Amino acid sequence: MPTTSLSIATFNVNGIRAAFRRGMDAWLAKHSPDVLLLQEVRATDEIVEGYLGEGWHLAHEEASDKGRAGVAIASRLPLDGVRFGVGDPAARADGEVGRWVEADVQEGGRPVTVISTYIHSGTVGTPSMDEKYAFLDKVTARMGELAEQGRAAVVAGDVNIGHTERDIKNWKGNRKNAGFLPEERAYLDRWTAELGWVDLGRRFAGDVDGPYTWWSWRGKAFDNDSGWRIDYQFASPALAPFAAEAVVDRAPAYDQRISDHAPLRVRYELEGAA
Repeated sequence: MPTTSLSIATFNVNGIRAAFRRGMDAWLAKHSPDVLLLQEVRATDEIVEGYLGEGWHLAHEEASDKGRAGVAIASRLPLDGVRFGVGDPAARADGEVGRWVEADVQEGGRPVTVISTYIHSGTVGTPSMDEKYAFLDKVTARMGELAEQGRAAVVAGDVNIGHTERDIKNWKGNRKNAGFLPEERAYLDRWTAELGWVDLGRRFAGDVDGPYTWWSWRGKAFDNDSGWRIDYQFASPALAPFAAEAVVDRAPAYDQRISDHAPLRVRYELEGAA
């Protein structure tokens, strides 16, 4: 049976207009992913389509607040069954910050569900943390459904949580801060240990610090590689065995950064994945 390759990239662009001003067009031309999962798009459908150009199918959920955390799927392959929001749309909270869009693609006759999500950072001791946990509850339920259905699926994006001490340079100083709280990290424990999803960035990097995907624009964080690994591709139990490579595209220098995040690219070899 022939093997079909599918490349999926997730990228928090921190504003698509700014990202293209900083060279995202060259990155796209070089790597040419089949599916591009975007977060913090901060633009309308028309603006996104204008920057990407022809040949892309787009599913975009704009943020409830202008200029905030919109997410999108841009695919060279047709998108089927596009779904906006996680869980029951009727139960969605007004002004919900977390974002989720999912769709199905077919490569070589094999269906894969692709999901772009943004989970906000939250602030300890404020309602934003309660909102974050509520959104994480819904994400966990949906990931459980997809796993139980035996779907080949990938949940990707900026989840604003470092899973382990390997995922944050200054983990000791962040133990009581949002993004590294035990309660947040427990969700990722459940996704991987209980539901069987695989963190592909960690699988391919091994037991090392990082590779980080976010660095503050301020100070020497990027130069000192003082970052956080908060951008992920989680593959379902049905898809994970077909992941062949995962790469973080860290910019070679501070002044060549496209965003404060780096993209994460994964190549899947889909023989027998249906």
